[in-house]
Amino acid sequence: MKEEEKLSPWKHKIHEIIYEADTPMGKLFDIILFIIIIFSVILIMLESVKAIDTEYHEILFVLEWLVTIFFTIEYIARIVCIKKPSKYIFSFYGIIDFLSTIPLYISYIFAGSQVLLAVRAFRLLRVFRILKLARFLGEASQLKRALKASRAKITVFLFAVLIASVMMGTLMYLIEGDEAGFTSIPTSIYWTIVTLTTVGYGDIAPITPQGQAIATIIMLLGYGIIAVPTGMVTAEFSKQSKDNTDLKKSDSYVHVNTQCCPTCSKEGHRDDATHCYNCGSILNE
Repeated sequence: MKEEEKLSPWKHKIHEIIYEADTPMGKLFDIILFIIIIFSVILIMLESVKAIDTEYHEILFVLEWLVTIFFTIEYIARIVCIKKPSKYIFSFYGIIDFLSTIPLYISYIFAGSQVLLAVRAFRLLRVFRILKLARFLGEASQLKRALKASRAKITVFLFAVLIASVMMGTLMYLIEGDEAGFTSIPTSIYWTIVTLTTVGYGDIAPITPQGQAIATIIMLLGYGIIAVPTGMVTAEFSKQSKDNTDLKKSDSYVHVNTQCCPTCSKEGHRDDATHCYNCGSILNE
């Protein structure tokens, strides 16, 4: 059997810094990356303000290049320090990292005044950098489980709201009619949903006392309806937190860390693990 290829020491060190957060250098790298992502998103927002972009265009351009160079180096380093680069390149974060890095380079590849508008659209892809922040959401998996556990209740609740909207919308169509803007049942249902969610665009409004009374009831229901799905998810989230706490207190609990497999990039290995639970590769070389 062919011996498994090992990472060179310098690649292993880079991998430890970039992909793991349990080490001091790994934590420092994550903090720096977090700050630069936020900074880059702020740059995009400032560039969209014409007055600011006109006065500080050169400064913003230089800063954007510095950020782009940083993300380019990070992207290349992530590819270099793993055994199977394709695992990262075609992963969710790999695609996001690529899309958030290339726009500024594209602006030099596609030259000519006739494509400037298209280039500007490509540069908006930089906003994808904000999705990189998902790496730092430690409770993301817990929230995902809470949403998944409460999806049946939320689905039933939304279906009930839809039925109520159809009934209320039809009633408003019968009471108000064309004069008040309720020209059809779909339009009346649209108004009901807008009112129920407390958005209230004001493009359509009831004019009869009966319609205004029903609108008042719908508005009051709206405040209660907003709280229901929030309560469902919060209850499941609390349950997940309690289960995690109970598990940590139990004798069978084994701590998992942020150690990332250098082959398949899977995280969440046990502290005493020597091989990856996903692909079987050696973790500590």
